[in-house]
Amino acid sequence: MELKNEFRVGVPIERAWATLTDVEYIAPCMPGAQLTEIDGEEFKGQVKIKVGPITAQYKGIARFKEKDESARKVVLDASGRDTRGAGNAAAEVTAEMTPDGDGTKIVITTDLKVTGKVAQFGRGVMADVSEKLIGQFVDSLEQKLVDAASEETETERGDVDGEAAVNETQSDEVASGPRKIEMPEPEPVDLLDTAGAPLFKRFGPFALLALVLVLLRRRKR
Repeated sequence: MELKNEFRVGVPIERAWATLTDVEYIAPCMPGAQLTEIDGEEFKGQVKIKVGPITAQYKGIARFKEKDESARKVVLDASGRDTRGAGNAAAEVTAEMTPDGDGTKIVITTDLKVTGKVAQFGRGVMADVSEKLIGQFVDSLEQKLVDAASEETETERGDVDGEAAVNETQSDEVASGPRKIEMPEPEPVDLLDTAGAPLFKRFGPFALLALVLVLLRRRKR
């Protein structure tokens, strides 16, 4: 299924590009996600979700398939498997950025393939869930950008030394291979809670009809 989401961040496109291609920076902003390892352009992590009382954990890998800075377009391939073997997911995520006043408009297109329990929700509900999760992601990212902006003045004072330290660290990382990432374990995303209203819209009338029939039977008895 294909899902499309649009949002705006209040920073210039150069800053938006640098931020949204920094997976380690933005990973904590995504509900239920945890980044665990970086190896060059390959990222390992996990996503926790709940479907009512059932919790599923997907472990997987993401790689940059395309990163075109001049066109402000990035394509990410991701795949994961339920740790209990109950299903898997794969996605090609394309993000395109365009200037929008003093901010940046971002369009994310996701070609998603899922199997197992999560697949039962269908495209409509998954689109609603995707929109809400993107909304939570953007709110978290915006707050992070605001916090970072307030620290920029102090950071700029140590740019020269800082850049040298970063370059040295990056060289060490290349030499030492994969780098483990320490992130707190996230709370799982409850799909029923997130998609509660959309689910009621689709199935609510049938639930109410069933309730009326039950009450009528009780009266007859």
